[in-house]
Amino acid sequence: MVRYLTAEGLEKLKKELDCLQNVKRKEVSERIRHTASQGDLKENAAYHMAKDEQGFMEGRIRELREILSQAEVIKKGGSEKVEIGSTVFLKSKDEESKYQIVGPEEADILCGKISFKSPLGGAILGKKKGESVRIKTGDGLEEYKIVSID
Repeated sequence: MVRYLTAEGLEKLKKELDCLQNVKRKEVSERIRHTASQGDLKENAAYHMAKDEQGFMEGRIRELREILSQAEVIKKGGSEKVEIGSTVFLKSKDEESKYQIVGPEEADILCGKISFKSPLGGAILGKKKGESVRIKTGDGLEEYKIVSID
């Protein structure tokens, strides 16, 4: 399965993986050693917290490795249609907004990045400037018009 990432998103995930493998792993391992030396492990909450942290961290390392092994860097814009990597300017009855269409691993609505698998991202994918789409929201149907595509 291909994982679509921007060049920035790919670098961000590589840095996260590097930090987890080379910094955090050592820190957690040391914390486990230190807390294990403090006596009975059955009642040692700090030890159990460190082991839980280690489990979550190792899971994230596996997840990042899988994402990176399947990553394909998306190219930005250059098309008349909305595609993964496009930056789209939309207008609704209440506001104008700008979104970059990205893969789910990189989606961050606060940074203006929406997944092509999200309701809005999926609806505008393949559409052209001037076309409109309707999205079902909690408040009913919302209509968006594609103002421009970069």
